[in-house]
Amino acid sequence: MKPPVWKPLYLLLRLFGAPVAWEVSAGAAVFRTVNGRRLFLVLRYPSGHFDFPKGHVEAGETEEEALRRETEEETGIRTLRILPGRTSIRYFYSARGEERGWRVREGRGLWIFKAVHFRPAETTESAVRISDEHIGFEWLPYDEARQKLTFENARKVLDMAEESACS
Repeated sequence: MKPPVWKPLYLLLRLFGAPVAWEVSAGAAVFRTVNGRRLFLVLRYPSGHFDFPKGHVEAGETEEEALRRETEEETGIRTLRILPGRTSIRYFYSARGEERGWRVREGRGLWIFKAVHFRPAETTESAVRISDEHIGFEWLPYDEARQKLTFENARKVLDMAEESACS
């Protein structure tokens, strides 16, 4: 059974000393238009899943600043036009492997409640330089991107981006 990703539950667990962390990230459903056709950028992660660029919102940073920084760090893309629309996904996981090790060293929670806020973002850039966090990427039309994305919550983000781009 997965716990609900609900802030009051996190606070209650923290109150009782559980090793929890509440983290906020920002990401972008990046797309470009080629010959009148929208192509969405999907990244392949080492675990094999496909998703969008995203990462932690650092202290003193806005969601948009984090979205731009993370997109550039993970893809090399610097030119983004952020469109209206925002969707959030929430999930829970327990740190394992290398992540567990650094979290223990830094005294950070091992049970992570995560909120990720995504915005649609258009670019004119086609070249992608992926970071070492990824093992590949593809520019795909909406239907193919929807099939390629591993998680239903990522498909929700793609649907929002497609709707925003059509508006």
